[in-house]
Amino acid sequence: MTEREAGGGTAGVREEAPAVLEMRGVTKTFGPVRANDDVSITLRRGEILGLLGENGAGKSTLMKILYGLYKPDSGEVFIDGEEVTIHDPKDAVSRGIGMVHQHFTLIPPLTVAENIVLGAEPRRGATLDLESAIRATEELSERYGLRVDPRARVATLSVGELQRVEILKTLYREARILVLDEPTAVLTPQETEDLFGVLKELVADGLSIILITHKLGELRGVSDRITIIRDGRVVDTVQTAETNEGELARLMVGREVLLRVEKEASKVGEPRLVAEGLVVLSNTGARAVDDVSLEVRAGEILGIAGVDGNGQMELAEALAGVRHAESGRVYLDGDDVTDLGADPRQERGLAYVPEDRRTKGLVQDFTLYENNSLKTYDEPPFSRFGWIFPKVMRRRAAENLRAYDVRPPDPDARAGSLSGGNQQKAILARELSGDPDVIIAAQPTRGVDVGAIEFIHGQLLKQRAEGKAILLISLELEEVRSLSDRIVVIYAGRIVGEVGPEATDEELGLLMAGQGTAEESV
Repeated sequence: MTEREAGGGTAGVREEAPAVLEMRGVTKTFGPVRANDDVSITLRRGEILGLLGENGAGKSTLMKILYGLYKPDSGEVFIDGEEVTIHDPKDAVSRGIGMVHQHFTLIPPLTVAENIVLGAEPRRGATLDLESAIRATEELSERYGLRVDPRARVATLSVGELQRVEILKTLYREARILVLDEPTAVLTPQETEDLFGVLKELVADGLSIILITHKLGELRGVSDRITIIRDGRVVDTVQTAETNEGELARLMVGREVLLRVEKEASKVGEPRLVAEGLVVLSNTGARAVDDVSLEVRAGEILGIAGVDGNGQMELAEALAGVRHAESGRVYLDGDDVTDLGADPRQERGLAYVPEDRRTKGLVQDFTLYENNSLKTYDEPPFSRFGWIFPKVMRRRAAENLRAYDVRPPDPDARAGSLSGGNQQKAILARELSGDPDVIIAAQPTRGVDVGAIEFIHGQLLKQRAEGKAILLISLELEEVRSLSDRIVVIYAGRIVGEVGPEATDEELGLLMAGQGTAEESV
């Protein structure tokens, strides 16, 4: 019996398959931080190798070395047994290496087709053959079930659609070694299942895939082997069919991790955040939120489930005051705040964790202490009589970073230098440290490792126990179910149903597909 026949992964790969890629003794330092410490990994032909580790463990750094974005301090890379030096991404692509980054690298003003063929454009004379590009995009999209409109501007796409374009862009270049960095962080369960079907087809065609993810269940369902990295070093490589989520979590974090959310009963109070008949437009002018009414009460978590791109982002932004509502009303603790912006709502006790941490949650070029003070820099103790006190900002930021286990906990570190999960924890540290009464948390654990997920869930439940009202928007059905006291489902901008946390995937899936009864008020 082969390893795959024993369980996990895709069919047809044997343990004795030759190595298509080897990285031996790779070390990379950034100042005093050793991101990779003598790391060695092997990828076999036609397999899916899971790369698992906490945020900041060194996974992405290792893959950026493979893709030519970083130069290693030492170590060797072999492709098909031949030692190679990869100078830059163009060199990596020429050697058959493709990488889909955790954070998108698309050009918003261009169309989907233009982004996919960029750098390898079909030509008609001296000009781009746009129709050929569109046809190539449609063929790839249809073949792999990653459907997007090739003529759509990237700037108008949802986060899930952007991920599909990134994957199609790599497939267009016919990579033999494909690196996927947290590819499911923005996908629904159905989209994730479709993606894994694509990956199985790719490895059946002879591709080899490195899959970086923090989702233990996903790795067990699709990979052949899993290499675990902790603090920049490889701690083990295990056969997927011979391990379990508890062992993987322990290897990754170095301690036992509570994988189940233990939620105590909470005393629910009066409504603190209320929306009535809310209508909100998207960036394209379409009606993204269509007559939505809901209320979030003190001491409860109201979860919103739905396929990405059904108005969740616009709803969250309208409630937080960063997007104008065409009609309808928003109330905080009984006060009408519809015409107030984000700052006045924050002053009235509302905290907002946006779904896009890179562009809406943090200023990438600012330090962590500057980001930590973004919303309070003009208030005591950070300023007085027009003077700003950076030392006080640094001290407060250092306390928050340590409390939320942000790595590195350096208030002078640039936000853009942190891994995605640590950026997420930095945002939570800023938003929750202000003792808000109402919290809007959009995708709070996107791209975050299992240890950080445990911590973030604990923080949200702590706020709930303290009587805070929490609106949780997540694409992770298990997260919505395990944290929420009530769940509403959004489809095409409308609330189509309310269920309890005991709802099954099937029940939620039907509502998420629009096969439910619309409710006027929740």
